[in-house]
Amino acid sequence: MLRVSHDDGLAGLTLDRPPRNLLAPDLMDALREALNAADEDPAVKAIVLSGGDAEAFCGGLDVARIQAGADPVDFAAALVELLRVFPRLGKPVIAAVNGDALAGGYGLVCAADLAVAVETARLGTFEVSVGLWPMIAQVPALHRLNPRQALENIITGEPFDARRALELGVVNRVVPREGLWGEVEALAAQCIRAGAALPIGRRAFYRFADMPYDDALTASLEAFREMFRPAQS
Repeated sequence: MLRVSHDDGLAGLTLDRPPRNLLAPDLMDALREALNAADEDPAVKAIVLSGGDAEAFCGGLDVARIQAGADPVDFAAALVELLRVFPRLGKPVIAAVNGDALAGGYGLVCAADLAVAVETARLGTFEVSVGLWPMIAQVPALHRLNPRQALENIITGEPFDARRALELGVVNRVVPREGLWGEVEALAAQCIRAGAALPIGRRAFYRFADMPYDDALTASLEAFREMFRPAQS
């Protein structure tokens, strides 16, 4: 369901429900707990979320289970709680997008700090094509893209190809499949250089993004003080 690995400061959280790594409450709860555990582990410097060797990074919620009688609200509530965790973490999260990231899987990519995708990946929602609306998956997308860019996918139900996702800022890099992990490791090495300032700065970044400009500047002064407190103690 979820494989957790540790390698030289990287915590790898790998969805393990091939072929599409569909999300159900048990997997989403496990992933939420693993994210929090990695964040609290002093040996972990960065977190990598991937779909492993499956054909997809994540195809969204397991609709077949819902159609078989599971309560769709339970699935939606688990996704909300999972996505709620990301901006609260102190350590960077990199999505290694090994294949399609659709619906809730697209939400996970948008919620991550950085993302590297393989050239063949498609990223976005498709719910309107089946008469629904991506109520939850649209939230991380709206925080990652401007509204018109987000709606390009949401309102049409046509996912972006990897190159378009790169143009819009959904992902940071597009690479051949064989280069995915190397690019992720290189990106992780760069984004942990802030050291002890990283958790303070990362949390501040997401907090400031939701504040009015003047309020964010006021809050930034206190965060600046906090950044220097460990050196003074």
